Amino acid sequence: MRIGLVVLCAGYVLSQFFRAFLAVLSEVLGRDLGAGAEELAIASGMWFLTFAAMQIPVGWALDKLGPRRAAASLLALGGAGGAAVFALAQMPWHISLAMGLIGVGCSPVLMASYFIFARVYAPAKFAMLAAVMLGTGSLGNLLGSAPLAWAVGAMGWRASLWGMAAVSLLVAVLIARTVEDPPKADAQGGGSLLSLMKMPALWPLLPLMVVAYAPSAGLRGLWIGPYLTDTYGATRDVVGQASLIMGVAMIAGTFFYGPMDRIVGSRKWVVIGGMTLVLAALVLLWQVPVPGYWPSVALCAVIGFFGAVYPVMMAHGRSLFPDHLVGRGVTFLNLCSIGGVGVMQVMTGRLYASVTTTKFEDSAYAAVFAFFAATLIFGLFFYLFARDRAE
Repeated sequence: MRIGLVVLCAGYVLSQFFRAFLAVLSEVLGRDLGAGAEELAIASGMWFLTFAAMQIPVGWALDKLGPRRAAASLLALGGAGGAAVFALAQMPWHISLAMGLIGVGCSPVLMASYFIFARVYAPAKFAMLAAVMLGTGSLGNLLGSAPLAWAVGAMGWRASLWGMAAVSLLVAVLIARTVEDPPKADAQGGGSLLSLMKMPALWPLLPLMVVAYAPSAGLRGLWIGPYLTDTYGATRDVVGQASLIMGVAMIAGTFFYGPMDRIVGSRKWVVIGGMTLVLAALVLLWQVPVPGYWPSVALCAVIGFFGAVYPVMMAHGRSLFPDHLVGRGVTFLNLCSIGGVGVMQVMTGRLYASVTTTKFEDSAYAAVFAFFAATLIFGLFFYLFARDRAE
């Protein structure tokens, strides 16, 4: 089981890489394919939307087929196949197609490991294990920053994507060979996704689950690149370094949150405290969108660090699910989180395009920051009514 989890973590490294690497490629894709900020926002959103759409069938597959077959087959077909399509791209919409396929390929990897955690380990350990997997896998976030910028400079973006296609296929094969499916739970009384939706305690979590990850994922995955390029004239290497800083902050934040529910004795208030600090950073960037290069990078790092509440929220939700619905439960929460990022990437892309037609670039980025801040206020309001679970 441990070897299989290590390999699943390698698969999650790929998932983190693919959701974040467009920020570094924004300059070269604009030059070679004519893909601007709006087109790249749509392409980034396609990864998150297809990833989210797959969570319902992935949840069924985890409960019925097991994590081994679900993760290996989809990563091979979607991850490797999508990276190959990306490498062959000739027009901006080809990038959106490729990102959609890659989203399908990455969709089961993290949930396969969470499924194993939920079924094999004690519930009190879930947040810590989830944070370790998330933090370690987030090395892919770092690989999609300065190292990718170096690789693109050395051998070009197409060769780099062919390399990622080969790595994705290799990891899929290793998952098929090493991951062990946990014993199936007794489905006493049956149940489905509809059974989860009938749980009143789950509803206050959902609005914040939809919006909490969007600011850090949206900035790191795309907006930090065009933002620093347009407002400060940053080169690809400078954007890569800034992305690396934000990526390190996101990883550090994940490990920071891992034990916090047990230290504080609450999951709810750990999440509220962290997201309030994210909200403060977004409001600052909204009010002063060009505070200087290093203050901008520092505020993005704050958003990345304190926005890493995902494992705590997943643990909060998992505490509500019966064992035989764990697969569908965690994938449904993941659908909300990733789907929210996808929708908000597309919306911010359209918002950016509409503002730039009448105002300066800094006003367009201020609008993006304001949008993220407003959605966080919406999610936090409902989460205040959530029932705390910290066992």
